[in-house]
Amino acid sequence: MKKRMLVLLLSAVKFTHIMDVMIMMPLSDIFMKEFGIRASQFSYLISSYAIGAFLSSLLGVFTLDYFGRRQSLLFVYGGFTISTFFCGWAGSYESLLGLRFITGIFGGLIGALALAIVSDLYSFKQRGKAIGILMAAFSAASALGVPFGLYFAAVFTWSFPFYFLAAIGAILFVLMYFVMPEMKAHTEIEKRSITRTVKDIVHDSNQVRALWLGVFLVLGHFLIIPFITPSMVRNVGFEQYQISYIYLAGGVLTIVTGPLIGWITDRYGALRTFFVVVLLSFVPVLFITHMGPTSIPIALVYTSLFFVLGSGRMIAPNTMITAAVGPETRGSFMSVKSALQQLSVAVASLVAGAIVFVNEAGNLDHYYYVGYLSIAFCLLAMWIAPKLKVASGN
Repeated sequence: MKKRMLVLLLSAVKFTHIMDVMIMMPLSDIFMKEFGIRASQFSYLISSYAIGAFLSSLLGVFTLDYFGRRQSLLFVYGGFTISTFFCGWAGSYESLLGLRFITGIFGGLIGALALAIVSDLYSFKQRGKAIGILMAAFSAASALGVPFGLYFAAVFTWSFPFYFLAAIGAILFVLMYFVMPEMKAHTEIEKRSITRTVKDIVHDSNQVRALWLGVFLVLGHFLIIPFITPSMVRNVGFEQYQISYIYLAGGVLTIVTGPLIGWITDRYGALRTFFVVVLLSFVPVLFITHMGPTSIPIALVYTSLFFVLGSGRMIAPNTMITAAVGPETRGSFMSVKSALQQLSVAVASLVAGAIVFVNEAGNLDHYYYVGYLSIAFCLLAMWIAPKLKVASGN
């Protein structure tokens, strides 16, 4: 019961972390008017967070396994909550840009720590359901982030969503302080030097394969995401305000299906579950990237399937990835994974942006090539997955 409570607490932490990222997306027009900036300058607010997260993930490789999980999470989440609060207080574009970078530095380690803690709490055969709950929190934040940001910014000010998240973060911080155990068992294992730790990751083919599996999955997933909204507006016929339906419908469904796919992973095996879910996910990928004028309800069926199966195909492989390394270096390994994930998201966005374009008719063209490329990366992930082995200590 105590394990389950900790997983739910971690899910709430993950929810606020992802929500902090998602609320930036719908506020682009507000920020451009508020600070008198161009669209390209708004994109720097997004990338500054990613750069901060990438740098802190690299730093985590050398630090996370030398401190207790509770100590690390309290420090990181406390910094994240404070910097989120000050984002709402920013009085200029430059100050907000710097604060988003600082928020990314703290936020970049939250995901790695959450996976490390869940992996320490549960054995490999019981880990899928717990990771499914974490993924459900990710989906809930993705679903609520867009309408949440738009509504509260419209009713109050653009600062309010940041203050609200900081308030929730403060409550969760207090709960973690009193509820979360120290979790120092990994620090009692004889430590390798930092150089040795990095060498062990690089020279361990099993860990390298696990990292590549994570990279291919992120590339396959995030190639599609940046252009779902413009394709739905330009190709399918959505009005701008109807875009929130996509996130609400898909996110709410994923809150239910995430833990279910996690349970299936534990019941029938991670590899088998991964193969079935990833093959099914190709159906909405192909429909979304080829879709022309379509009724809103039909389009929502396919986008919701993408949310459910796209996020669902991350659960089983993440269970396998966490088992590719022992507990003594799990935090460092997860930091490497997090850093590569940040880079993969950036690369996926750049590649997709280089492929698609708006044609003379005003439609988004060549999106179907992005769909084919997404499937190709997922097939590479399917090729690597069977080669992973479970490390001792799992």
